[in-house]
Amino acid sequence: MPEITIGRFRGGFCVYWKEQGKRRRYQLKARSAKEAEAEALDVYQRQATAAAAATVTDLWHLYLGERSGRPVAMTMRYTGKPILKHFGALRADQIDTQTCRAYTKNRTKEGVKPGTIWTELGHLSTVLNWAKKQRRIEHVPHIERPSKPAPKDRYLTQPEIDCLLAAPAGPHIKLAIRLMFSTAARVSAILELTWDRVDFERNQIDLRKSATGPRKGRAVVPMNEGLRQALLSARQAALSDHVVEWAGQPIKSITRGFASAAQAAGLRDVSPHVLRHTSAVHMAEAGIPMGEISQFMGHSNTTVTERVYARFSPDHLRRAAQALDFTRDKNVS
Repeated sequence: MPEITIGRFRGGFCVYWKEQGKRRRYQLKARSAKEAEAEALDVYQRQATAAAAATVTDLWHLYLGERSGRPVAMTMRYTGKPILKHFGALRADQIDTQTCRAYTKNRTKEGVKPGTIWTELGHLSTVLNWAKKQRRIEHVPHIERPSKPAPKDRYLTQPEIDCLLAAPAGPHIKLAIRLMFSTAARVSAILELTWDRVDFERNQIDLRKSATGPRKGRAVVPMNEGLRQALLSARQAALSDHVVEWAGQPIKSITRGFASAAQAAGLRDVSPHVLRHTSAVHMAEAGIPMGEISQFMGHSNTTVTERVYARFSPDHLRRAAQALDFTRDKNVS
């Protein structure tokens, strides 16, 4: 064990030591010299352990443990299978552009789409950045990913919406479809929605699971009259705390039920996420400002909203187009 030294840094305490000729320094949270001594030993031992054994597999499982119970943890259990098969035994400092390109090449040969590969490598980058913030690794390598494919442009027209709403389906599927259309929410937010977050007095639905839970793509949205009537009927027949339920039990997936409804409606290439996209497109076509659409969608800022949906607005670039109408009559004074 090298000699560790406690010093002052940025108005507080720090610990530093030399490792292979390079000085390592870490800010401490301690407020007294006594506390700093104990914390300094913990910091050194944590760094020494991490440097010796922090493989991608170790970091991946630690990250999932911290995110336990969140939708991203479930998703990353699936994306982790190919990632850990390729990167699992490596440390962060052993990952470079060539290992990333080899992963992309192998997954492409397996018939995996570029968008899926992009997501998988993005999750690897997320884990490594988290590990750096947790001081479990010193350096985050650049994770090269294939170009992100353009988003699918499939959305439903009004006649297609009418067909889907009228298609035969179980009451839980019909309610889920109406909720997705009227709130522009992801299917995961709809299936997690509980009655305590449906406010009939204020006509609002809080799609956020909790004050500390996931917020991405979730917002507090008003309910329109059609959705209100559907929810009032569902509330009277409710057997559990969940809005969308089956036989008094919450539902984990509506994949098969939704697919059957879409097929009965004569629709192709339609997934639950298409309904979220459809809602945003129809708001844009109705001339709703991008700022309002962004809030409704639960976007953190309007940049994503504008990039994807601004072109559907009837006023999008119209002034620019008019400025280029060189054939129009001009008043001559």
